[in-house]
Amino acid sequence: MNHSRADRLEAGLRLSERHSGAQLVATHAEATPEVWLPAARSALSAQFAELLNSGVHGLCFSPYLEGQAPGTEVSEAQIRARLQPLVGRCRWVRSFSCTEGHQHTPRIAHELGLKTLVGAWLGTDAEINEREIQAVIEVARAGHADILAVGNEVLLREDLPEDVLLAAIERVKQAVPGVPVGYVDAYYLFELHPRITAACDVVLANCYPFWEGVPREGALAYMQSMFQRTQAAAGAKPVIISETGWPDQGTAFWGAQPSTEGAMAYFVDTMHWAAEAGIQVFYFSAYDEAWKVGAEGDVGAYWGLWDKDGRAKFD
Repeated sequence: MNHSRADRLEAGLRLSERHSGAQLVATHAEATPEVWLPAARSALSAQFAELLNSGVHGLCFSPYLEGQAPGTEVSEAQIRARLQPLVGRCRWVRSFSCTEGHQHTPRIAHELGLKTLVGAWLGTDAEINEREIQAVIEVARAGHADILAVGNEVLLREDLPEDVLLAAIERVKQAVPGVPVGYVDAYYLFELHPRITAACDVVLANCYPFWEGVPREGALAYMQSMFQRTQAAAGAKPVIISETGWPDQGTAFWGAQPSTEGAMAYFVDTMHWAAEAGIQVFYFSAYDEAWKVGAEGDVGAYWGLWDKDGRAKFD
């Protein structure tokens, strides 16, 4: 059965609780919209603009336009046009694939002065996985990858056995010994898969209070606990938050309510904490992606700082 991302996260969290003895903070209460008075709303908007315009650490990036989705071949011109607005707004970009044109993203990002966390997308198709692995090695050998991510939420989706994923990580590490190699997944899976954690040069954790039903007002503290759990699992290895964000539209998930103000406030809170604590965060995401409604419901289309047409959403 093809469960939604939220279903898989909830099932995984219950397993994580049994293994770690941790207690979930989320209280599956009804979502209650926040109330923002005009002065507070104006101050929030100013803070958001100041942070983004001064440049955050990193943004997650996909170049898809309306009607495009995985399976669409994207052009270099389209990638460049979608990356250009990010220049000056972030120092790093994270890409998710090295096939179907996405292998050009790291080179173009470097040409624009951006550093790159380059992903190889691994799934259930062994032939596609092989193309991704070969391509991510080629990108790194060409000098366009500052960090490599071999796989994204493969364990969460249950797409590959741990041994197969481990072999892919080790293969890439051996092929490009000068580039840090990690793996991306929901934070608690690094507790449950210590061999994967041990194989990583850098641990890349996705931390989404929204998908655990946490009201926006408590989301920063909850996300900090996610990060701390990942640090404990990682030991001395560096930990990067490879994804976190908040949607501005769509259906609530338990106590987590999408809203424009909530999305801006979560961004502001996260970036202030990251700067103060010296944490590297890749915010999800640069652009809205309409195709994501298939896996995440209506909320999946509204995680971007820019809309699907490239317009800034929070001016």
